[in-house]
Amino acid sequence: MNNPTDTPGNIRLVVLDMAGTTVADGGLVERAFEAAATELGVEPGSAEHAEHLAYVRATMGESKISVFRHLFGDEDRARRANNAFEEAYGELVDAGLIAPVPGAREAIEELAAGGRTVVLTTGFARVTQDAVLHALGWRDLVPLTLCPADAGGRGRPYPDMVLEAFVRTKAADDVRQIAVAGDTSYDVLSGVRAGAGLVAGVRTGAHDDDAFRAAGATHVLDSVAGLPTLLAR
Repeated sequence: MNNPTDTPGNIRLVVLDMAGTTVADGGLVERAFEAAATELGVEPGSAEHAEHLAYVRATMGESKISVFRHLFGDEDRARRANNAFEEAYGELVDAGLIAPVPGAREAIEELAAGGRTVVLTTGFARVTQDAVLHALGWRDLVPLTLCPADAGGRGRPYPDMVLEAFVRTKAADDVRQIAVAGDTSYDVLSGVRAGAGLVAGVRTGAHDDDAFRAAGATHVLDSVAGLPTLLAR
């Protein structure tokens, strides 16, 4: 027998990823990675560069500093790469190269109007997250935004940001009243590990249905714009 806490209509807290899920950035992560690779002396076109880029693609959704720690080893080199990445991404954002995923803002507003609390999360640093929010005019769209540093430094695939949203907002009584949606398997895995009652992969970003299902997604949606309808069931 299903517990009523597990039904989509009982969701009280919705935790949404940004880039690729609610924000269309047109592949800016890979363009910013070029700057990070250059900073560390990785030659474009080299086998090392191709290997690193493949890892960046595979780990979309993970905290960026964690990605660079894996790629470049020691903490100093990882932080140099991360700083170059964040600076380059911020410049691309300032150049107006991002936009909302079609229907994303409307979905967030509909969820909020229905009495649900929406939190936006990212694997970027706070300065980059704030630049994206400012560029889109989203600074007051939701009551809380989180980056890995806000959750003790651990980003996805750890559940920390989802659980931080749960604790800070007090919007839900049970983790099964949380919905998590994102465009990567890491988004999905973080929701599963947090015990969220609904975990959806969305097809507007980095990963595909197979990756979502392998990570434990309960649902797969064409876009986050479809989430209000799912939760209204």
